[in-house]
Amino acid sequence: MNRNLAAAVTVGLTVLAASAGLPHEAAHAAPGPAAVRPWHEDADHMGSGLAARMPAGIAHDSAATAAPAAAGTLKGLDVSAFQENVDWSSVASKGASFAYVKATEGTDYTSGQFSRQYSGSAAAGLIRGAYHFALPNASGGSAQADYFVAHGGGWSDDGKTLPGALDIEYNPYGATCYGLSQSAMVSWITAFSAEYRTRTGRYPIVYSTRDWWSTCTGNSAAPGQHDPLWIAHYGGSPTPLPNGWSTYTIWQNADSGAFPGDQDVFNGTAADLKTFAHGAYTPPPPPPGSGWPVISQGATGHSTTAVQYLLNAHGASLAVDGDFGSGTRSAVIAFQTGKGLTADGVVGPDTWQALIVTVQQGDSGSAVKAVQDELTAHAHPVAVDGQFGPATRSAVVAFQTSKGLTADGVVGPDTWQALVS
Repeated sequence: MNRNLAAAVTVGLTVLAASAGLPHEAAHAAPGPAAVRPWHEDADHMGSGLAARMPAGIAHDSAATAAPAAAGTLKGLDVSAFQENVDWSSVASKGASFAYVKATEGTDYTSGQFSRQYSGSAAAGLIRGAYHFALPNASGGSAQADYFVAHGGGWSDDGKTLPGALDIEYNPYGATCYGLSQSAMVSWITAFSAEYRTRTGRYPIVYSTRDWWSTCTGNSAAPGQHDPLWIAHYGGSPTPLPNGWSTYTIWQNADSGAFPGDQDVFNGTAADLKTFAHGAYTPPPPPPGSGWPVISQGATGHSTTAVQYLLNAHGASLAVDGDFGSGTRSAVIAFQTGKGLTADGVVGPDTWQALIVTVQQGDSGSAVKAVQDELTAHAHPVAVDGQFGPATRSAVVAFQTSKGLTADGVVGPDTWQALVS
C-alpha cells in the first residue's frame, strides 16, 4: 500500500473508531503492519531517535563544546529530505570533506531530495555516499538492501563514492526494537549486510548507538567482524563503542553545527577517506586516554548507568535509569566538589578514577551492581543484584581473559576502564 494512502486509511479508521466509541487501538488493527501509523519519512534521519532522547539543547550545545576525540578531524555531514536547498559550495568552503545523503527508507520510500543532494555534494568536491533508514519490522533485510541499491544506494570504485550506510536505530514509529527479538534483529542486520555486499562488493557501514545496539541486538559482536562502524554519541567522545568493534570509521557527534544536518568526523586523514572510498580501510584505534569515556548531561546507556551506581556507592541517592539528566549532573558536581576536582558535571578520566571502587568476591552494594550491569552489556550476563558471588567472579574472569587483562576476578582500575569503555 502507498504510504500516503496508508496514512489516509489510518486517519479515516481512527475517525470511524472514535465516532463508534471504540478504543483508538481498534482503528489501527484492521490495516495490518504496513498501515498502522502515519508516516514521516522526510523527518526520519540519522540520529533522529537519539536527538529525541536528549534534553532540550544538549545535542546542540555539545557541538559547540566538544572537541573531536578522533585520530583525524576530517569533518563531514549527513542530510535527508528535511534539509532542502543545501548550499554545497558553502558547505565545502567551511571545511566539509564528505557527506552522506538519505536515499531510502523501508521498501517504498525514496527521498525527494536525494538526487539533488547526492549530485550537489559531489559537484562541490565532497566524497559522498548514500544511506538507508531501516525499518526491520516492515520487510526483510535482503529486501531493503535490494531496494536501497536500486534507488541510489549502490557503490562504484570511482574514488568519490563511499559505501552505503545502514541507519539502524531507535524506531520513530513505535517500539524501540521494532518488535523484533535480539536474535531476530541480528539476523535482519546480517541479511542486509550480506545482500548489500553481494550486490555491490562492499559491506555497508553500520550507523547506530551503543545503547540501541546493546538493547536491541544483545550487544552482538557479529556485524563488527566485517561491517565498518559509524558511531553516534553526543557526549563529547566517540567511546564507548558497541560490542564487536575496537574502533570506528565515522563519529556523529552532534545534530547541528557548522553544516546543515548532523555533524560528523571521519577517523583518519583525507588520504584515508579516499582509501575508504576505494575499498577496505582499517581506521586507527581510539586515541590514548579515550579508554575512559567522557560523558555529560544528555548521555544515555550503560556508562551512564555505571556513573549513577558509582555515585550511589559514594552516598548519592539517584534513580539508576541510564539517563544522564539534571539530577545526575548535580550529583556529579557535588562529588567533584568533594574530591577537589573541576566541578563541571562532566565525567572524564579524572572523575572516573575518583568514582571507581575496587570490588571482588564477597563485596556487595552499588559498585557491584555497576560491574554486573557492564558485564551484561559486554555479553557476560549476570544478575544485577549487588552481590559479588561466584557467578559474578566467573564473569569477571571471562571478561578479563577476553581483554587480555590479568584474570584474577578482582575489578580494579584496568578492569573498570575496560568495562566502561
